[in-house]
Amino acid sequence: MAATTPLPLANSTPAKSPPASISSQSGLSSDEARQRLAKVGPNAMPDTAEHPLRRAIGKFWAPVPWMLEAAIILEAALGHYVEAAIVAALLVFNAVLGLFQESRAQATLTALKSRLAMNASVERDGRWKTVPATELVPGDMVKLTLGGVVAADVKITGGEVQLDQSMLTGESVPIEAGTGIATFAGALVRRGEATAEVTATGPRTKFGRTAELVRTAHVVSSQQKAVLRVVRNLAAFNGLVILMLIGYAYFLKMPFAEIIPLVLTAILASIPVALPATFTLAASLGARSLAKRGVLPTRLSAVDEAGTTDVLCADKTGTLTQNALTVTGVNPMPGFDEPHVLALAALASSEGGQDPVDGAIRAAAAAKSVSDAPKLVNYVPFDPAKKMSEASATDSSGAQIRIVKGAFAVVIGLTQPSPASAAAAKELESKGYRVLAVAAGPPAALKLLGLIALSDPPRSDSAELITELHGLGVVVVMVTGDAPATAGIVAHEVGLDGAVCPPGPIPEGVRPEQFTVFAGVLPEDKYTLVKAFQTAGHTVGMCGDGTNDAPALRQAQIGIAVSTATDVAKSAAGVVLTEAGLVGIVAAVKEGRITFQRILTYTLNAIIKKVVTVLFLVVGLLMTGEAILTPMLMVIVMITGDFLSMSLTTDSVRPSQKPNAWSIGKLTVAGVILGICLLGFCTAVLAVGKFILHLENGALPTVAFLVLVFGSQGTIYAIRERRHLWNSRPSLLLAASSLVDIAIASTLAVVGIAMAPIPAVVIAGLLGATVLFAFVLDLIKVPVFAHLGIADNAATTDTVPRAKSKPNPKTPITAEHPTVSDAKPAAAAQIQSDSKPEDSAKTQDNPDAKKEIAPVTKADASHEKAPDAAAAMSSDPTPQMVKRVHQLYEVLGREDVQAVQNWDKAHEKVPAENE
Repeated sequence: MAATTPLPLANSTPAKSPPASISSQSGLSSDEARQRLAKVGPNAMPDTAEHPLRRAIGKFWAPVPWMLEAAIILEAALGHYVEAAIVAALLVFNAVLGLFQESRAQATLTALKSRLAMNASVERDGRWKTVPATELVPGDMVKLTLGGVVAADVKITGGEVQLDQSMLTGESVPIEAGTGIATFAGALVRRGEATAEVTATGPRTKFGRTAELVRTAHVVSSQQKAVLRVVRNLAAFNGLVILMLIGYAYFLKMPFAEIIPLVLTAILASIPVALPATFTLAASLGARSLAKRGVLPTRLSAVDEAGTTDVLCADKTGTLTQNALTVTGVNPMPGFDEPHVLALAALASSEGGQDPVDGAIRAAAAAKSVSDAPKLVNYVPFDPAKKMSEASATDSSGAQIRIVKGAFAVVIGLTQPSPASAAAAKELESKGYRVLAVAAGPPAALKLLGLIALSDPPRSDSAELITELHGLGVVVVMVTGDAPATAGIVAHEVGLDGAVCPPGPIPEGVRPEQFTVFAGVLPEDKYTLVKAFQTAGHTVGMCGDGTNDAPALRQAQIGIAVSTATDVAKSAAGVVLTEAGLVGIVAAVKEGRITFQRILTYTLNAIIKKVVTVLFLVVGLLMTGEAILTPMLMVIVMITGDFLSMSLTTDSVRPSQKPNAWSIGKLTVAGVILGICLLGFCTAVLAVGKFILHLENGALPTVAFLVLVFGSQGTIYAIRERRHLWNSRPSLLLAASSLVDIAIASTLAVVGIAMAPIPAVVIAGLLGATVLFAFVLDLIKVPVFAHLGIADNAATTDTVPRAKSKPNPKTPITAEHPTVSDAKPAAAAQIQSDSKPEDSAKTQDNPDAKKEIAPVTKADASHEKAPDAAAAMSSDPTPQMVKRVHQLYEVLGREDVQAVQNWDKAHEKVPAENE
């Protein structure tokens, strides 16, 4: 019987609750509960983990293992047991590395299982009892108490509680829940007590549907696709060549005993045996480098995917923001000031509690303390029914005063009506702030002191991060469950300006250039959004922190869990940030692109070698009338060539400035062109050995072996650098492995191990010829790479940041599709404020300006360093040029203007301003 534990199975239709046999006031009877449990199943999910043995067997069932297994069978059939053992060892090595990648495959479901409360307080047979949470059924009456976890989806029937749903939604603000309010499994009771009726259990809960989405979410990594396509192309081409080789051998009437080793040698030559292992090793080294910078990949494929990511879906709460409420500003009424408003509000706030609103107000008051604050006498906690908290205090004269803090509509009802304050509160709420009103005075004559605006502020590095990601060609969109107004404010503060997708289902066929902000998004919508972007051909990165983000994190090519993420989100993600801030994302993108370049070089080298080696066997047969390589020599070539070439995973490379993309077709074309050059070199060396040096046929296989090994090394150094080979130095490990490779091959050839010996002078001459060949190949490589776009190392699709691109005609920016910039002043006014210092004087002349709440951002703080900044900008016009490009986009109303033209205009404008 499968083990069961907390939750799942999605897309299931919730079972209709059977009619209760007794009233809801006394809960279910034990018999009725047993019947329902048998009908709907336990409040749990089955253990679907794949057996380790099955996973291990699966590693031997794939294209590369099939080719190796065929080679092992042929070697054993010919009695070449040593060669068969070596190939078998290579097969096992690849399988072990593959299993290592999947060690965390079930981590997400394990974390989900551990989240459901193990026990629940339920009313059965008219009395309360504690039962395992797995035994809950629809219709049960349960008790929600302080510190408890809601064990199923429920509807509150009595009492008041404060619920923390951050584990589900990622949102930091708790909600007040009373009679008639529905809540979901996994929520934490922060305050109060209530009774509730169970509405859904197990796989039918919102929590369970999330778990099932995580279990079923899967996307084939670009690495897997690349390996399969390379193997497929090589198998198709080399298979055709091998058939031709067999046909010609039969035409020469070669004995069957000679044809079989020739075919075996050709099969071994066509297997990219170390390709999967190299992908794994390169990703492992990239993961190790990222770990030193506080970025932990949970799947090795995520390292490579980070380099190909061209769209980043950034969750607002906990990703772009701090996931903590703070006092954004205070709007005091006439006759009061900000410090006193905060001081009195702090008296009506709980001290040392878990309420984030009270904590934010007390922290703000402590930063602006006053000496004449009243003395607290009594504090009454927040009452969800009244929507306010209050306190009694005595002022400096000993008079008793009453202080209330709460929702504006409630507090204003206790004071004299104020149209001005109502307008101010409405304006703040429209900007996405949470607004509280504070009133104080004699119990019968309260006065409104002021308004307090709270928000979850952006992280200090969010704007800088987004700018850098745009520079790397990554489109950033915000995805949040918040209202459009709140999301728009945060988006503008972090530099995301563009259309806002209204709440509701994700539009069909949506593309990242259509909207910059997706607001009011549900967990299922995030998952749908990622799949829609992937369908459009994008490689998607998804940031998140809550359990509701887990399905999208799993579906995305690279899911990124921030440091404050839940265990479920971290388990579902491909990358986990262990330090506060999002600079780790940029590090992951750059390291991913470095890893990609290393793998790209190895893949191109493998294509060249495998094609050339098989064709070289044909050329040798045509030139000499017999096989020029034995199976043993080919195994040695595989070891010295393929596996020592894995040192390319440590090579010194530069990350590209645009997202990478696997283009196997272009790699194949480049491989064929450069392979023809290598084949010509190998053929020329063999011809020199036979017709000029007059080497015997016994020594020709040695020459063939050496030219393949040396030629492979020359090819590596020619293609490792996208420009000319002398533009960068190889890594020490790559250089060392080359020396080892050459030393092993030369020693075997001189001594005559597994081959006929040849003079050292011939080996030295061949080595010198190889060096010359590498430089000639480099001259051919540069124009080939430039023509095919390999020199750019970037995706061929449009990866220019789309945050400011023209909206799609089908989704015009109207009142239904507002832009983020609608929440801020007009662009022309912004430019004027940037260019006219006297505007600040006008602001100072306006007394009402002091009452405006102006959030302090990192950009605002940077203006305090004006002298140094001015000096820097005068010497380096680039920042001004970037700013001018931004202004051009705003002034032109986001018309479809080419970025190059904008840059030219900015380039002409800035020097003129500096003169």
